[in-house]
Amino acid sequence: MTLMTQPPSAPDQAAPVPDRARSICVIANPGSGKRDPDLFDGIRRTICEGDRRCDLREAAKGDSLEKLARQAVDEGFDVVAAAGGDGTIAAVASAIFKARDSRDTLPALGVIPLGTFNYVARSLDLPLEDPSAAARLLLDAPARPFAIGEVNGRVFLNNASLGAYPAILDQREGIYRKWGRSRIAAYWSVIRALSTLGKPLSMQIEADGKRIRKKSPLAFVANSSYQIEQFDLPGAEDVRDGRFALFVAPDTGRFRMILSAIRLAGRTARLGRDMELFSGESVTISTRQSRRLVAFDGEKEEMDSPFRFRVHPDILRVIAPDPVRTPEA
Repeated sequence: MTLMTQPPSAPDQAAPVPDRARSICVIANPGSGKRDPDLFDGIRRTICEGDRRCDLREAAKGDSLEKLARQAVDEGFDVVAAAGGDGTIAAVASAIFKARDSRDTLPALGVIPLGTFNYVARSLDLPLEDPSAAARLLLDAPARPFAIGEVNGRVFLNNASLGAYPAILDQREGIYRKWGRSRIAAYWSVIRALSTLGKPLSMQIEADGKRIRKKSPLAFVANSSYQIEQFDLPGAEDVRDGRFALFVAPDTGRFRMILSAIRLAGRTARLGRDMELFSGESVTISTRQSRRLVAFDGEKEEMDSPFRFRVHPDILRVIAPDPVRTPEA
């Protein structure tokens, strides 16, 4: 199956960030993990060093992060950065991606990690505990291609899924409200959700033209080689080669699903017993139910079946250090 991932103007859109002092706009999510009252002032001071156009726009309650980012894109900033967790980064990336048909050039994406897991920042080797250091990279670090996923028009960076994981997010929101954001709370939400999980999904899956039928409680589409490797799973090489890694859990009942989740957290999950792996540049999943909840990068939304996943390997660029290359033996 041939997949067209970008319009003809994409080479111009991916033009290098100008050599002059970069203009930078940071879209900041005050609801993200870190709560230092002086945090955003420090980031603002860093990005406004020197003779450059700069701004930090803090989202108010009810504001759309994607709309704030799109305004910055339309104002012609060289870099539009997200200060927040992976969901915030995905919203800013989505605003840049959706501007591709209306602008000759697109800004680079910047990342200042303030979330709980920060998978995007970890995959890019960005500073995790020093937001000012991450902000300083926006001034002069290189811009490099950044692959994103898309499902039915919605951008995701790490993963998207059907079935159990959207239910986990529902549980997680209530647990976070009661106990606050933490890894322990996140893992507890998994156990709570799986213990009350409903019927498995009846799915038809098409991956690069190959069709299969499956009954499963979870279909998980991964676009982050880093995240896959953190759980010691296969499929990272597929992602590095520009394909999705699609993990499908077996229909084995709630108790075995909980065991599989525990093994996954303990990095002892394995193919066959806990999941099947498929890959493809394009993946389409059709379900009997016409609308289902889809999870992506910690967010969720109801979408119409079929669910069409596409990889876009190089429309976006991200500001990040060049990856460290290990010398060959």
